[in-house]
Amino acid sequence: MNTNTLSAPMGLAAASPRRARRSGLVWLLPALALLALFFVLPVLSLLLRSVMEPQFGLQNYAELVNGITYAKVLWNTLFVATVVTVVTVLLGFPVAWLMAIVPSRWSRLIMGALLLSMWTNLLVRTYAWMVLLQSSGVINQTLMKWGVIDAPLPLVNNLIGVTIGMSYIMLPFLVLPLHATIKSLDPAILRAAATCGATNWQAFRLVLWPLALPGVASGALMVFVMAMGYFVTPALLGGASHMMLAELIAQLVQSLLNWGLAGAASLVLLLITLGLYALQLKLFPAKGGQHAA
Repeated sequence: MNTNTLSAPMGLAAASPRRARRSGLVWLLPALALLALFFVLPVLSLLLRSVMEPQFGLQNYAELVNGITYAKVLWNTLFVATVVTVVTVLLGFPVAWLMAIVPSRWSRLIMGALLLSMWTNLLVRTYAWMVLLQSSGVINQTLMKWGVIDAPLPLVNNLIGVTIGMSYIMLPFLVLPLHATIKSLDPAILRAAATCGATNWQAFRLVLWPLALPGVASGALMVFVMAMGYFVTPALLGGASHMMLAELIAQLVQSLLNWGLAGAASLVLLLITLGLYALQLKLFPAKGGQHAA
């Protein structure tokens, strides 16, 4: 009697985790279905097209590697994405630090300005920068009126225009995760550094920067990946001489109907993104993973 009474709850306890796991998998099915429909299937479709069109083989990838034009576009994409990421970090770190130390009402005001820029249509923001940066735009006219320059500066259809426009667009994507990282730091750490005789620069270089580095890496990765796949802003502010991979893919599909080469270029872009993400996970593992280890 007592044995049966004890064994029944033990059996229920053993079965309960299994039922919980099955129930959790059931709730995950819709998300997995959406992931398969909108990510896995398109990627597989591109993979098949890249090796089967116009004929079966790796000729599309060989053309990407050996073609001077495609190699130049890929290099330009990586270069522009790197420049935009560096500029965004240089601009975004002071903004994130300022949001962390000012009173909450000012922090909310800065946050609102960042979110408002994100909510504005991308095309509208890019055209606004075209108006501001052109030879007869506000920036050049103001600099000439103040006597800073004698002739308009070339700020569009070059790397300068692309960097300015894309850095402005990418800034919130770096500031938001970086602000969360800096906000979570204990202010007593910096006060302790000052008490030990550290200068402001030493406190930043030896204390604040290493502690904020995971947030910087997370935001910089997001900016770099998004910059590599941007199309509208580089096309309008950079011109044909600064074509990026996303614009090349669009031309291959829309104008040349070369789905095979477009698929190969898309998968190269995807592999670069996944490689960078894996590198970030290796250099800055999740806290949960560290605890588990």
